[in-house]
Amino acid sequence: MSRSAHPAGPRHADVLPEGHYSPPPADLNALDEKVWARTVRREGDGVVSVGGIEVTRLAEEFGTPAYFLDEDDFRARCRAWATAFGKDADVFYAGKAFLSKAVVKWLKEEGLNVDVCSGGELSTALAAGMPADRIAFHGNNKSEDEIRRAVGAGVGRIVLDSFQEIARVAHVARELGVRQPVQIRVTVGVEAHTHEFIATAHEDQKFGIAVADGSAAEAVRRALGHDSLELLGVHSHIGSQIFDMAGFEVSAKRVVRLLAAVRDEHGVELPEIDLGGGLGIAYTSNDDPREPHEIAKALTEIVARECESAGLRAPRISVEPGRAIVGPTAFTLYEVGTIKPLEGLRTYVSVDGGMSDNIRTALYDAEYSIALVSRTSDAEPMLVRVVGKHCESGDIVVKDAFLPADLAPGDLLAVPATGAYCRSMASNYNHALRPPVVAVRDGQARVIVRRETEEDLLRLDVG
Repeated sequence: MSRSAHPAGPRHADVLPEGHYSPPPADLNALDEKVWARTVRREGDGVVSVGGIEVTRLAEEFGTPAYFLDEDDFRARCRAWATAFGKDADVFYAGKAFLSKAVVKWLKEEGLNVDVCSGGELSTALAAGMPADRIAFHGNNKSEDEIRRAVGAGVGRIVLDSFQEIARVAHVARELGVRQPVQIRVTVGVEAHTHEFIATAHEDQKFGIAVADGSAAEAVRRALGHDSLELLGVHSHIGSQIFDMAGFEVSAKRVVRLLAAVRDEHGVELPEIDLGGGLGIAYTSNDDPREPHEIAKALTEIVARECESAGLRAPRISVEPGRAIVGPTAFTLYEVGTIKPLEGLRTYVSVDGGMSDNIRTALYDAEYSIALVSRTSDAEPMLVRVVGKHCESGDIVVKDAFLPADLAPGDLLAVPATGAYCRSMASNYNHALRPPVVAVRDGQARVIVRRETEEDLLRLDVG
């Protein structure tokens, strides 16, 4: 790879207003294990490897940009969640984070279930051999065709999101002659400490049926009134990228209060409660996520305590980690193209991807780490903004970071913790080709989602 000198940009943290950056790390070559997949390490020659394969070799074989997923890490996280919650609870992997047939096969082998929120995700799960009774189907506006496909396949639960959907699912199930297991998604008025667009339990949003105004209680009445529906329980999801368990405690109290009201009115103790997902991961060294066993202990104790207080048998708990499993297992590999220093501000480093492979920075103001991975450097730190190649000023990969001042075109940069939502939300903006997902394990690499080609784009364009 070619490396040419360029005029150096700002080197020191004091060029930005306080609070817009973190101080440069003591060692730019160090990799914080908290944000990188478990088999990622820097080899003796300075090149970073994953699963025993150096990124320079991966770039040569698969090109850039590309997502590289540590299969051993993914499987280990599945096992950690399954072990933490045990046989008396259910763990559903949230497929919206990232779904492919290979991932579904891993989930099946490691004992996890999967939740889907579209017909396409349902088709992927079924095509990969996930038993239908281990699939949950979410969504705030499922079409009648999607409902019919889900009921016909025998999915283990459909999460009902509105009064209209209660009637739709009941009608389809009656037509098909089955009794469909369902849960009711409720909003409990808890606003998680997260970005406004990913906080999903306060009332002013599109998901769920509100508890506070009595709507959730009415939804229970309607569901219980349909012989074609088997009401398993209620579902609550309070947001995403959450580190504080306090929101779950308030949510559990309000959900258990609803279960007690159902018992008092109908003489029925609903057997299940789904507390959703949303547990955070480390995108930067400042993030401090909880381990699965800590989360399991906290959630089960909260529910048990609230049920005991209400005189209820403790229901079976379900959780839905998605990001918490797949997020840390992958990184995106880019090649540096243009380097543009702005005197007194920062240096702009352009890579060969951008918002088409990671929209989260533009959409959520998300923060990421980044590292030079094709070599080491003893150069002093340089404040940079890593940007993509798209025709948008908001096309930012990493807003503020420190990289070596001798960074040059041809160098490889990697952004960790991109396993969740990056490929799932990838687009063809500017007719960019969506990158491949490559699974790496024990010195072997294989494509599990191939790179798009220009032929793929033209095949959809019927002229």
